[in-house]
Amino acid sequence: MDTDTVRSPAADDSAGRRREQRGWYFYDWACSVYSTSVLTVFLGPYLTSVAEAAADADGFVHPLGVPVRAGSFFAYAVSLSVVVAVLVMPLVGAAADRTGRKKPLLAAAAYTGAAATAGMFFLDGDRYLLGGLLLVAANAAQSVAMMLYNSYLPQIAPPEERDAVSSRGWAFGYAAGALVLVANLVLYTGHESFGVSEGMAVRICLASAGLWWGAFALIPLRRLRDRRTPAREAALPGFRQLAATVRDMRKHPLTLAFLLAYLVYNDGIQTVISQASVYGSRELGLGQSTLIVAVLLVQVLAVAGALLLGRLAPRYGAKRTILGSLVAWTLTLAAGYFLPAGAPGWFFVLAAGIGLVLGGSQALSRSLFSQLVPPGKEAEYFSAYEISDRGLSWLGPLLFGLTYQLTGSYRDAIVSLVGFFVLGFVLLARVPVRRAIADAGNPVPQRI
Repeated sequence: MDTDTVRSPAADDSAGRRREQRGWYFYDWACSVYSTSVLTVFLGPYLTSVAEAAADADGFVHPLGVPVRAGSFFAYAVSLSVVVAVLVMPLVGAAADRTGRKKPLLAAAAYTGAAATAGMFFLDGDRYLLGGLLLVAANAAQSVAMMLYNSYLPQIAPPEERDAVSSRGWAFGYAAGALVLVANLVLYTGHESFGVSEGMAVRICLASAGLWWGAFALIPLRRLRDRRTPAREAALPGFRQLAATVRDMRKHPLTLAFLLAYLVYNDGIQTVISQASVYGSRELGLGQSTLIVAVLLVQVLAVAGALLLGRLAPRYGAKRTILGSLVAWTLTLAAGYFLPAGAPGWFFVLAAGIGLVLGGSQALSRSLFSQLVPPGKEAEYFSAYEISDRGLSWLGPLLFGLTYQLTGSYRDAIVSLVGFFVLGFVLLARVPVRRAIADAGNPVPQRI
């Protein structure tokens, strides 16, 4: 036998791990178009217009007999989806850890979300209730699927690889979001030349995100493997399971301390993402086309930012790199306070700054948290992580809104968010991550 063709078990393990990692990246590629094209750009304005078409003379719709202003329907539907996700994620996470069968649960969540998003093609006329139901299903399913997806990270990458693997996953997601958004914007802005109405163009864009999600989800579902785990007790219902997870996390107070720091600075990140367009349109007087180009710029540069910070982490450690990104966030927001009105060029500079730190700070936070999770409890702990990522990001918008209400200035409102990054920096700096990793029962990398 030719000895050159003989592969060692270690080489086979490495090849199998790389294959799983490449499959794992593609779930971010699959689902990120939902966040970008559906949630960020198209669905909010379109669903609001559908609700307004169904509203009474006073501007109210009446889902289940409850009077709701048409302009608030989208926000309430998003909030309801978060409540559903908070109820379901701990239950699914505990079941995934107990059975070791994450992949069927990931498939169920992914295709529920993809089908609901594709179904938005039928959202026309005054079908606001259909739109609300599809939004709740898609958004909650995405949260559940992302929790399961994230929980694979400790299983497919050893500690020394996780920063790079997590960063590549985020980069894949932002790249897909940018690619599909460009195609959608070509259709939307040139809908007359394609022979479709503006509403039909939006519905095609919404449905295409669901089809993209479902098609590319096949790749990770073919490549990821389930791992058998020791039998554990049955999962508890909803909030009881979440409470049980939190009680278990109290046995690992340093893991909980990191999650608190992440909750604080991620609240700032999510608020900047959701309110930057409001700041650009209301305070700086920028048009919709300028804001869409800024979203694209953030998406493209977030790819480079995620990969760049992923390369810096092995040299300086994930914790130091995240702390550096929080300093960059603070400086970017401070600079945003001084942006002149009616100057899109400077707004693009702000968008570029956000893009460069956005992907990396999120990717490294995910990889660092993965090292603080006790073995065998990955999905359960990542359900708490996902809830803090999606379900608890309400303080920032509240502070933003209150600051504007009290001062009448969006500049004051945007700079008020600096506190989240400063406090998050202080809380994270106080976490001894090497001891936290050891206390969780995981091997401590040489540099962290």
